[in-house]
Amino acid sequence: MSNYTAIADVGDILITLLRDNMGIPPDTIMLISPGEIEANDNVRLSLFLYQVIENPYMKNQEMQRIDSAHLKYPSLTLELYYMLTAHPASGIPDRTERTREEHGILGKAMRIIYDYSILDFSDYELKITLHPMSLDDMTKIWTTFQDRPFRPSACYLVTPVVIESTRDMRVKRVVEKKTAQEQIVPERGVE
Repeated sequence: MSNYTAIADVGDILITLLRDNMGIPPDTIMLISPGEIEANDNVRLSLFLYQVIENPYMKNQEMQRIDSAHLKYPSLTLELYYMLTAHPASGIPDRTERTREEHGILGKAMRIIYDYSILDFSDYELKITLHPMSLDDMTKIWTTFQDRPFRPSACYLVTPVVIESTRDMRVKRVVEKKTAQEQIVPERGVE
């Protein structure tokens, strides 16, 4: 059963996965937009939720039976889109070495996500897949981060993220059925 905190819970799970496996200080891995990172922040890897949409395949689920008098509305099933971004380490003066190190951080994070692409979450499994994005779409995201240089990034889709509905409907059982039967009588003079 997933409640309204499911989106936040997924972010926590992903950050914990990276912090437990990257081998860099945990406080350098953050659930944050690249646009919010300040120059004095010691961020090496950021995970940014940039889009949330309803899963179109799970949209038309039927209502669930709670008991003989109640039906529960279907859950909201979401797809979460994240951007994983590597950031340069401070103190590396050579730009090539700094960029090389960023690529290494991103590669290691991508391997971790690949190795743990199916995660147990609540009563179901989350699937994490690499979500290729065109350069045009990636540029559109990065232009929203004013005065921030483009950084090596990879995008991921996490689904299904389920938020259960709290709405239900009272129903009555059919106990009697009345039908109206009429006898067809032919008109006079018609055979």
